[in-house]
Amino acid sequence: MAEHTTKAGGSPITPLGDRVVVRPLTEEEQGTTSPSGIIIPDTAKKEKPEQGIVLAVGPGKWDDEGEKRLPLDVKVGDRVIFSKYGYDEVKISNKEYFIVSENSILGVFSN
Repeated sequence: MAEHTTKAGGSPITPLGDRVVVRPLTEEEQGTTSPSGIIIPDTAKKEKPEQGIVLAVGPGKWDDEGEKRLPLDVKVGDRVIFSKYGYDEVKISNKEYFIVSENSILGVFSN
């Protein structure tokens, strides 16, 4: 079995295959709350994709021959944007996490 080179960074979940564990951004990080505390309504962000910080990544999918793992393009610490309907929500110890398949990730924000 392939070694996990991307150990869960603060994630209680170790993802499998091409899955990624993401911490959703806070309202402030997303820009849904202004610096002065004014809440921007959901209608203003209704159809925007989701955003979050990658906490852990799986070892990758197997290639077509089933002989080699294909590494993921994202890494722990990346800020990603992903399909609004392309994730599963998990709540552990009152903390929310998203499990996202790599093909649902639309992009990585540059630092």
